[in-house]
Amino acid sequence: MRATTRTLLAAGLVLGVVAGPAIPPALASAPAAAPASARSANSALEDAIADLPTAEATAALVRVGGSEGVWRGSSGVHDLKTNRPADPAARFRAGSVTKVFTAAVALQLAAEGRLDLDRSARSYLPDVIPASYGGVTVRQLLNHTHGIPAPDFPGDTVEEWYANRFRIHDPKDMVRSATSKKREFKPGERQHYLNIGYTITGLLIERVTGDSYEHQVARRILEPLGLRDTCFPGTDPRITGPHNHGYQGMKLDDGTTGLRDVSVWGTTDGWAAGDLISTTADLERFTKALFQGRVVRGPLLEEMFTLPKVADFRTGAPAAYSVGLSMKELGGREVWGKTGGRWGYNAAIASTRDGSRTLVYSVNSTDAKGQDTNKVALNIMVAAFGEP
Repeated sequence: MRATTRTLLAAGLVLGVVAGPAIPPALASAPAAAPASARSANSALEDAIADLPTAEATAALVRVGGSEGVWRGSSGVHDLKTNRPADPAARFRAGSVTKVFTAAVALQLAAEGRLDLDRSARSYLPDVIPASYGGVTVRQLLNHTHGIPAPDFPGDTVEEWYANRFRIHDPKDMVRSATSKKREFKPGERQHYLNIGYTITGLLIERVTGDSYEHQVARRILEPLGLRDTCFPGTDPRITGPHNHGYQGMKLDDGTTGLRDVSVWGTTDGWAAGDLISTTADLERFTKALFQGRVVRGPLLEEMFTLPKVADFRTGAPAAYSVGLSMKELGGREVWGKTGGRWGYNAAIASTRDGSRTLVYSVNSTDAKGQDTNKVALNIMVAAFGEP
């Protein structure tokens, strides 16, 4: 894939030498009678995840669905010690895909009259949000136009973050850290994609329901859709159930640089913005239900497909994030979805607006939170939908 393609796609959709034999993809492609265009897309998808593990990723799991054809694929290894083939049904950290679930619950509460998108967040959380941020509305939290900076976390390097991987982060403390700083811009005037708006939204959900954020998501989304392999780990740093190991390139104990197994890593810093664990099958079911209007119903669903008319805080480009989702033109059409990254794991859900083409992937990236988008993940997205 050309470097320009990779750069364009990274800008639009990132919202974040291994030893061992290459394991050929385990593929279940579309029916033999599929049209030539579908066969070509399937071939591109097969190529996108071929020859894993590589320097960029150790495994990949992919599901493509919709009326344009179905494709399933997996490649790589379960772990670098045994080199067993990757488990296609494995659980993984979905990172910021969590935000789609959080946004959906918030919109359900808005439909019930329990949250007002145009009301200030402080009016619900006066004990948490100071008067200096009193003008920030619930909608601005959800579409990243709030102007609240990120909280402070210990460490500046991946090695230091790894050393703090079991630290427990309290959501209210994170909000207090962020709101103790000067705002980045006046609410509603710019867009800056950060976790903090969704951390506050998680607290809003708890305040207006008198229930835990996790239970509200389970009761409203996971249980009705039968997402039995999707969960929130809480303070447990492990991925419970079958999972392919995640790795991160960093300085090792002996002073050399290599891959460290980072499958066990706490996610309380992400919480309602990024701590979900799921599978490709569960996320595909959720994506289809969401785009069919079975999760958020009625006019409020359009909030997820409406980009604010502001510029990005850092680049000056038009806003790319709506409530819960982001949008990029791929293959000449709008593709809506959300990517996510936790150490060792990149994930994404995506779909055309009409649901004719859906994509879910998990890529065990060796630099999942790096500034550049993982090459395997980019190739999967382009193979599924086309170039920007």
